Amino acid sequence: MNKFWKGLLGLGLLLLGALLVLRFTGLDPEYMDYTTEAYNERGRMTWPGLWLSGELVREPVDSWSWVAAVDHPERGNTVMLETRTWYGIPHSVTILPTVRGDRLYIGGSARDNRLAESEFPHYKSYWANIQRDPRVRLKIDGSIYEMTAVLLQPEEMQEELGREPVTTETAADGTEQIVARWYYWRVFQRNIIPN
Repeated sequence: MNKFWKGLLGLGLLLLGALLVLRFTGLDPEYMDYTTEAYNERGRMTWPGLWLSGELVREPVDSWSWVAAVDHPERGNTVMLETRTWYGIPHSVTILPTVRGDRLYIGGSARDNRLAESEFPHYKSYWANIQRDPRVRLKIDGSIYEMTAVLLQPEEMQEELGREPVTTETAADGTEQIVARWYYWRVFQRNIIPN
């Protein structure tokens, strides 16, 4: 084998080794306070992570109301979401959960360039992943919950969350413009061992 192919093989083995280590140690997504100007300047984006690490919860959760009270010293009330990509390496992000009574929801909005450049579910990588494979994992307060995500229809979003699926503004010329489209999924626990 010539040097090029040996180098390429070595690089491939190094990458495979790094992925194997990360599979067991995890790689959490970057966190950035979503209320800061720095977050807006970065296009409302942060670096994604890979596999999430933590203790897997196998007991059923009857009510998710406690999630609203989680207050991590650095991440506040955010949770981490791991989705499955088509190529087999997870994509994880930090999100704000939405709690209504005993129900838990994930989601958010697409704004600005995302509205002009693509359409649902491709506004965000993790949205496309969820639509392709609804099996997700949530890391809440250090513990991992295996969940299934179910997209809410616009009328369900209004009924369950009290949110309109589209946010509009009136422009200077008097025309109404869409400034945000909202999408939410209700998440249900899966892979629970019966008591």
